[in-house]
Amino acid sequence: MANWFITGISRGLGLALAKVLLAEGHRVVGTVRGGLPPIGPSVGTLRVLLADMADGTSVEAAVHEAFRELGRIDVIVNNAGYGLLGAVEASTEDELRHLFEVDVFAPIRVARVALPYLREQGSGHIINITSIAGRAPGPGIALYAAAKHAMEGFSISLAQEVAPLGIRVTALAPGQFRTDFLADSSISISAKEDPAYGPSVGATLSALSQISHNQLGDPELAAAAILAMAKAEIPPMRLLLGSDAAKRARARADADAQEMELWSDLTDSTDFRL
Repeated sequence: MANWFITGISRGLGLALAKVLLAEGHRVVGTVRGGLPPIGPSVGTLRVLLADMADGTSVEAAVHEAFRELGRIDVIVNNAGYGLLGAVEASTEDELRHLFEVDVFAPIRVARVALPYLREQGSGHIINITSIAGRAPGPGIALYAAAKHAMEGFSISLAQEVAPLGIRVTALAPGQFRTDFLADSSISISAKEDPAYGPSVGATLSALSQISHNQLGDPELAAAAILAMAKAEIPPMRLLLGSDAAKRARARADADAQEMELWSDLTDSTDFRL
């Protein structure tokens, strides 16, 4: 059985993953902002830590405590996060800073504190939950997409940095899953709407409100997929979860390839003439 550390296990994908792991007998240390997650009886063992992802000291203390509790950690899942939806100009400085504290700086801190432990072990797997929004952004999610895109870049670079040390890193980008993400204001915050952005941002927010709690993805199946991926001898550096995520990623890749080809002459024109 493996030892797992997961941030944000009170609901959604983090809760689903903790349940799947505990049902298989794994040992889990998970963080919450308050209260106990609704896990119920399980075969494995669970330790719950209180941690504020927006507080760097709290995040770092949770990582150290997880290693003290488990001795070694096989898999770290940076799952805790939330969304900020709406037009960029409608957002505030405080909203932007808090979003990046939780969605970007916190998982980077987790990785930074954990790496000396993982190096000493000579093994470990860091899974950063990003989002299809970070790979194929759309209107109305620019700040959230920026945070998740940052985590994509961080993960791929870190994966190459630590591969010689026996440590794996995966950027895992889910599509839309049937959680409270779009319905709970503590998970997803919508900036004040502006009629000027009705055709773009307004259309996105309207579409998202209509699919809330009716998303295509099943969190329990996502949790099972994460477990299967973590058991792989050579896990992927990037993994999509959900057919909707795959569809959006392919469309974005095709559009990027077409645009790259269209502007290739101008791209190449900046090289020194030899």
